[in-house]
Amino acid sequence: MVDKGYLYRVLVNRVYRGDAVHKGKAYPGEHQAIIDEQLWDQVHAILRQNPRKRANNTRAQAPALLKGLIFTATGAAMTPSSTKKGARRYRYYVSMDVIKNREPSDEGIPRRLPADLVEAAVVTELRRVMRAPSITAQVIAHLAREGHAFAEADVISALQTFEDVWGQLFLAEQTRIVQLLVRRVTVTSEGLVINVRTDGVSGVMRDMMAPRKKVAAE
Repeated sequence: MVDKGYLYRVLVNRVYRGDAVHKGKAYPGEHQAIIDEQLWDQVHAILRQNPRKRANNTRAQAPALLKGLIFTATGAAMTPSSTKKGARRYRYYVSMDVIKNREPSDEGIPRRLPADLVEAAVVTELRRVMRAPSITAQVIAHLAREGHAFAEADVISALQTFEDVWGQLFLAEQTRIVQLLVRRVTVTSEGLVINVRTDGVSGVMRDMMAPRKKVAAE
């Protein structure tokens, strides 16, 4: 089972610094650290920030969520772009037709879209997919074919808690997951067509559950 606090516990676990923890106190352990002190300090400096400020900082620095995935219905790629007005930055996805001054073959297709709006629509669709019974059955079957001995109840729990876990991830990790889950986003004159990779859902669920399974075994 994956709970929403799991990722936070990983980030604050001093075992990864080579320490042994007893009754809440950390002591030098006999095992080798897998996270160096500088990286540990950087991560914890970020965790001490206000969550809203941290989200804004990572959004400004990390790749666009849909980079390389979003196209118009005529096949033109839409690339991340931004403008700054005063202290505020506005992000967009802009068709290459606009950037290269090409005449669009379909005037009805939007050629510039607010990034926050498009990304929110895609994430909403991913959350819906994760809760769909048909996807649950496909993921369970896919993991079984791969030879993973995950209990069905754990797979169902992981899918249901995806929304809570998503909210705790840094934007760079959210971007990586979207790249795994989304095959293509197509902008049409009527809206967005979002194609989701079912095998990608299985892979994300496998990654979510594998650490917990390993800890339980130990």
